[in-house]
Amino acid sequence: MEGYPESIKFLHQNKEWNHTAPILSDIIYVKEEFRTAVENVLEPYLNYYVVNNLSEGLQAVHLLDNNQKGKANFFLLDQFAEFRLDSHQPNNTFKALDVIEVDDQYRKLAEYLLGNVYIAENEAVLSNSNGAIVLEKTGKYVKGKYTLTGGSIGLFEGKKIGRAKNLEKLHEEIIDQESVVNLLKSDIQFKHNEVIAFSDQLKENAIKQTEQEINQLTNQVFAAKNRIENLLAAQQNGEQRLADINNRLQEEQDSIAETREQLIQLNDQLIATSEEMKNVEQDYQASEQAYHFASGQFNETNLQLTRQQSKITALKQELLFKENQLNDLHDQIKSNTAQLAEAEADIVEGNEALKEVDLLLVELLRSKEEEEIKLNEADQAYYNFRNALQEKESALRLKVKSKEMIEHLFNEIKDKLNELKLQLAGMKERLSVEFKIELDEIIDQERTTDTPLEELQAASDRMRKRLENMGEVNPTAIEAYTEMKKRYEFILEQKNDLVTAKESLLQTILEVEATANQQFLETFNKVRENFQKVFKALFTEEDTADMVLVNPENLAETGIEIVAKPKGKRPSSITQLSGGEKTLTATALLFAIYLIKPAPFCILDEVDAPLDDANVGKFTQMIKKFSDNSQFIIVTHNKQTMGAVDVIYGVTMQEPGVSKLVPVDFRSLN
Repeated sequence: MEGYPESIKFLHQNKEWNHTAPILSDIIYVKEEFRTAVENVLEPYLNYYVVNNLSEGLQAVHLLDNNQKGKANFFLLDQFAEFRLDSHQPNNTFKALDVIEVDDQYRKLAEYLLGNVYIAENEAVLSNSNGAIVLEKTGKYVKGKYTLTGGSIGLFEGKKIGRAKNLEKLHEEIIDQESVVNLLKSDIQFKHNEVIAFSDQLKENAIKQTEQEINQLTNQVFAAKNRIENLLAAQQNGEQRLADINNRLQEEQDSIAETREQLIQLNDQLIATSEEMKNVEQDYQASEQAYHFASGQFNETNLQLTRQQSKITALKQELLFKENQLNDLHDQIKSNTAQLAEAEADIVEGNEALKEVDLLLVELLRSKEEEEIKLNEADQAYYNFRNALQEKESALRLKVKSKEMIEHLFNEIKDKLNELKLQLAGMKERLSVEFKIELDEIIDQERTTDTPLEELQAASDRMRKRLENMGEVNPTAIEAYTEMKKRYEFILEQKNDLVTAKESLLQTILEVEATANQQFLETFNKVRENFQKVFKALFTEEDTADMVLVNPENLAETGIEIVAKPKGKRPSSITQLSGGEKTLTATALLFAIYLIKPAPFCILDEVDAPLDDANVGKFTQMIKKFSDNSQFIIVTHNKQTMGAVDVIYGVTMQEPGVSKLVPVDFRSLN
């Protein structure tokens, strides 16, 4: 509790009181860059105890009073339960509550202390603080509603607040550092195990290579057997199909003979029907001409009748409008005549009222001068009374100030007296305990030596310092030193080993990253070159495509952006391409990777679904080129793709729930 008042030290060490109650400076944690500014506001309250209720505070006050340990201040948490924050934030500031950390149980207390406090970047906010307390973020000034405090920042400002929270954060940092050390140890052990595994793998490479050759030969034997079985099955299917075709040919010839007889009968009927249609068409044309002539005469007569009716209707409407207009004019003349008579009467009344107002105005002007004289006399009396009141208030303020100074001086004298009493009591107790002397017995005795008091005091101080420097005798100091030295040498050796291992591990990581980045870049360039070639083969020579590294500076974490620009399009991203163009671009990328390290098998599931016939042809040609080194298995519903393959396997269900595989090998037909 170094740096705290005597009363706080006493309460902290006294077991009769709830010494677990925290001090305000220990419960609030402020961010480092704002700590000095916030401390300037909380300075008067940093040593306040935070207690739950009034009874706890009174208990501490009684203890201090009974033991003469001074005064202490307390915040009562239960008094803040109903507190509501109500403040107006100035412009270009942010809340001080946003830069602090405090537990939930003390949140209302923090809002009470800092709810009206805001932090500004510069001095421009000072002119209009809106009644709030404004801090400069480094603590240079504090602007209140009527006050301004500022100046240079002390060396130890900003160090009083949040000490407990700082210790907690330092403890967390120590735990984090210990975990980092443990991770480094585990990485070292892991790398050591990898080195051992690499040495074992070098011996197994030859065995694995031989096993791979055996597996390849075995796969070739199985492939040959499958081809023989496919050929036999295709031969049987061909014979069956030939017999079916002969049967269908005989049936078609019989049906053709029957169809010829029916065709001859239908031709005869068609000739007779054609002659009848000609006669009917002639009669229809004559009737249609007569109908058109009669319809034309009717339309002309009907049109003339409609015109005459429209003229009659227009004349009737115009007559009705003129009659209404005439009636409106008569009504308007009557109305204007009545309004003219009323206006003349109003003019006469207005003239009479104007004369009365002139007389009243003259009387008001006369009374105005009298009232102004009375008002000036009342103002003079008011100012005289106000000056006298101000003089009395000034005298009263001087008396209040002098009273406060006297009370302050009296309190200082009282505190000094209490301090002297405490020192006297401590001196009595020390003389009694250390020197077996009672102060009350020797205080009236005369001195037996002529040595000045200053020399005796200096000698006493020197002896006390020598005694304190010597300290207590420790008989096991040599053994403890030897043990600590061994421990220090062991820890130093472990530290050196860790540093060496860390440097070795970092070097290994750099080598692995360099090798991986080099291989990745080489592979990327090969894939990029292949991608451009395959893309032009699937599209046209005028189309362009490219692969771009998003972050070339960081090859380990960079992304790869695919750029595809078919002829006539300039898409900003690959998502703007059509479905078929996206499929061809993805296929080009697949085969670009495939060219670097071909696989023995490749399975494609309905890749040609979004492609048109022309692009399907390009796709099948590309598959044929790559079929020399790999075997492709394609799931498709496209007839053009089916016609370009070597073997088709169809899945049928001749019976419900029973699937059957039907193979067709086109290579035997070729």
